[in-house]
This record gives sequence, structure tokens and C-alpha cells, in this order.
Amino acid sequence: MTTKTHGYRCKTRRKLKKRGLTHVTDFMKEFNVGDKVLIKIDSSVQTGHPHPRFNNRTGLVKGMQGNSYLVEIMDINKKKTMIVSPIHLKPQ
Repeated sequence: MTTKTHGYRCKTRRKLKKRGLTHVTDFMKEFNVGDKVLIKIDSSVQTGHPHPRFNNRTGLVKGMQGNSYLVEIMDINKKKTMIVSPIHLKPQ
């Protein structure tokens, strides 16, 4: 008998569906501190994406960590900071 796994991308088939190609310019986007960004997960790139519950949320860029950005969002009544790759961010 096998047991069902509950991995990081569990139950995200419709939520993370993407059509089209990923362009090189998506990796090279730049944002400034204080910019509003929309978290839109690109399902073709698994690295650097936040938890799927934060898909389609708006946040503020607080800084950089390596090539990724620190994005602060409100989750109900708490402020949470996530490390997100620029390919999963869109300008708001």
C-alpha cells in the first residue's frame, strides 16, 4: 500500500498552469526598493519561487539577496518576507 505524498507543489496543477515560453529578459528584470510587485509563479522554473499560496499576491520589494529579491507581503495580519527570483515577479 502506498501513501500519498504532500510535497511543496501538491494540488497546484491548475494554480500554476502557464502557457507560452519563458524569455531570457524575464530573468534580468530589475526592481528598486519600495516598488510594488505582483507575485506570479512561472511553473516552468522551479527554483526561487515562493509557496503557491502566495501566487497572485502584491508585495513590496525590501531589498536583494544574491540575484533574488526580498518581498514583503501581508498574510492576514502578519508581515512576511519571502526570497523570490525575479522571474516570478511582475511590476504592479
